[in-house]
Amino acid sequence: MSTSLKFSPKYKRFFNHVVHGSHTMDVLEGVTAAGKTTMGIFAFICKVYKSSSTKPSIISGLDTGTIEKNIINSDLGIIDLFGEIVDYYGNGTSGNKQPHLVIHSPAGDKIVYIFGYADKVKWKKNLGAQYYAVYIDEVNIADIDYVRETLMRCDYAMMTLNPDDPALPVYSEYINCCRPLPEFRKDAPQEINAMLEAVPEKPGFIHWFFNFKDNRGLSEAKRNQIIQNVPKGTKLYKNKILGLRGRATGLVFSTFDRNKHIMKREAAEAFRRSEMLTAANEMPEWFDYFTAGLDTAYSSKSPDTIAMTFAGITNRGRYVLLDVKVYNNAEMQVPIAPSDTVINFIDFLERNRKAWGFARQTFIDSADQATITEFTKHKRIHPECLYHFNPAYKKITNIDRINLQLGWMATGYWFVLDDCTEYINELELYSWLEDKDNAPEDGHDHLIQSAQYGWIPYKAKIGERNGV
Repeated sequence: MSTSLKFSPKYKRFFNHVVHGSHTMDVLEGVTAAGKTTMGIFAFICKVYKSSSTKPSIISGLDTGTIEKNIINSDLGIIDLFGEIVDYYGNGTSGNKQPHLVIHSPAGDKIVYIFGYADKVKWKKNLGAQYYAVYIDEVNIADIDYVRETLMRCDYAMMTLNPDDPALPVYSEYINCCRPLPEFRKDAPQEINAMLEAVPEKPGFIHWFFNFKDNRGLSEAKRNQIIQNVPKGTKLYKNKILGLRGRATGLVFSTFDRNKHIMKREAAEAFRRSEMLTAANEMPEWFDYFTAGLDTAYSSKSPDTIAMTFAGITNRGRYVLLDVKVYNNAEMQVPIAPSDTVINFIDFLERNRKAWGFARQTFIDSADQATITEFTKHKRIHPECLYHFNPAYKKITNIDRINLQLGWMATGYWFVLDDCTEYINELELYSWLEDKDNAPEDGHDHLIQSAQYGWIPYKAKIGERNGV
């Protein structure tokens, strides 16, 4: 047996759990080139080898040729890893016409059938027995009828996939019923954990999320090459590089350029108006207005965030996002309530007042009446509070907001400070839905919307004006 596999600590834990565990399903989800297929099939064959069951097993993929190329005959594939322990009969034998493997174990020979799920007529004809273990490669593209038929006939199942469209039935019926082991709870993106927790758990269903760092056989150079060869903003990039589920494809803010639209703090500080500099020839551009926005979501089972933004608008129509702050109840031991948000937001405003200037008018998510009520209560109890907390104006459609921002970006009037990394991250993720016309996804936009709430009342002040 080959010993050329390189096990990361997580894969060691995975291998021991699969081979010695009594659970019924393992789902391996994660980025491309994370080692899911290589490590998964190795653990699967070892489990079959050590089993006392006399029932046959199944390895399935798109078709027989794909399975042979990627799983059986590849480097670190079954033949390479197990050598004389395994024989493969791609054309079947005189007594067994179905392509299959024979695993020579101490308990006797074990049969593992090779099924392609793309040919429904063929798999329906051959699928009829009870099985010990079933392996389904890239289950997200598998015929859901095949998945249902095979999983109802087996004692144990293993499935691999890159994150995909969360509306696929395989998610709601199987994958989201899984749970990670406690020590790996934070490994998956929060969006995926939220989807898992939204569906009732099925006992013995285990979810594993693997990233590039888990593949000890992947060099840094190769990883960088893979990342560079996948265009940002595409569905492929989100699913296979970022490990995010989603139907969306195509960045909303595709014109965002870090070299053009990110401003250094030193440059922004030059716009802080000094009382000693009043003549236009001494200081031709300064911050004329400051504004702040707040977008809220309090669920502890959701990737949604409480998103705060603070921005300045210069006398020459230039918009600069100066500061952001996010809270996520799913990541906090003591969840934030609307009353906490009032205190946190005022602290955020005060910090930025001292750093940049006074944003008297602030704009709160108008869909969140609970938070608005808390701000109203605060103003009643603390009449000395100088800030005005206004419900956000939402009659400007999302598409119109996006078009306004894209226009300012194109003409050089829109910037974000270099340390607003969470906002920059949203700009590089926020995407269009591929199954609807001109509709952005509902996600990766909480800071984007918060900033919109802040600039909507001042939109006439942004862009070309004053003869500039």
